[in-house]
Amino acid sequence: MRPARIHTAAWRYPGGLPDANFNFQHLKRFAQTLEHGRFDAFFMADHLAVLNMPIEALKRSATATSFDPFILLPALAVVTEHLGLIATASTTYNEPYHVARKFASLDHISGGRAGWNVVTSGNPHEAMNFGLEEHVEHATRYRRAREFFDVVTGLWDSWADNAFIRDVESGVYFDPEKLHILNHQGEFLRVRGPLNIARPVQGCRSSFRPARQRRDGSSPPRPPKSSLRRATTLPMRARSIPT
Repeated sequence: MRPARIHTAAWRYPGGLPDANFNFQHLKRFAQTLEHGRFDAFFMADHLAVLNMPIEALKRSATATSFDPFILLPALAVVTEHLGLIATASTTYNEPYHVARKFASLDHISGGRAGWNVVTSGNPHEAMNFGLEEHVEHATRYRRAREFFDVVTGLWDSWADNAFIRDVESGVYFDPEKLHILNHQGEFLRVRGPLNIARPVQGCRSSFRPARQRRDGSSPPRPPKSSLRRATTLPMRARSIPT
């Protein structure tokens, strides 16, 4: 979702909304219109750097900037009831504990409508915003992504669904036997856990795995376009929307 459209000059279209990227009232109306039209989800693409394009093109583009998805989507969750809310989060320039906590929070706030678009970051300029001189090598990014995803889903399993007893009489808030410590130690990541938020409303399991890499680091052929969305987002429960 790019509020001013993905076409670099769409903000100039007659009757368009040039400031839509930073106008919450516009964004709220867009989301509510999508929900009214029975769309499944609002998907927000995101980057951790200004797009790497020639400045003569960039200065004409409304796609150069946007809100942080983890600030915008919880706000949209409050003004919608059924619309899925999918955010992009990079496995290269994030830490899994942060990502796990943010998506779990969004899932609880939205009542089980969160989705994760998992990316490894294609913009080399992102590296320079995180203390690196050059982009992490392609095959390395995908190896880290596989481990990163496993850590995030492991953290989502920190608490059993029935861990929180909240027994006022005994004073016991949760059952320690239903708290799980991840203690992950891998090639790229060391994460103890547990996550300090309850298990997401949707649970945690997904069919997603980053695209498999050949031994030479190249990518295999892309799957048919129709399968991409299922492969790159957490599943959202089917919901019936009243007519």
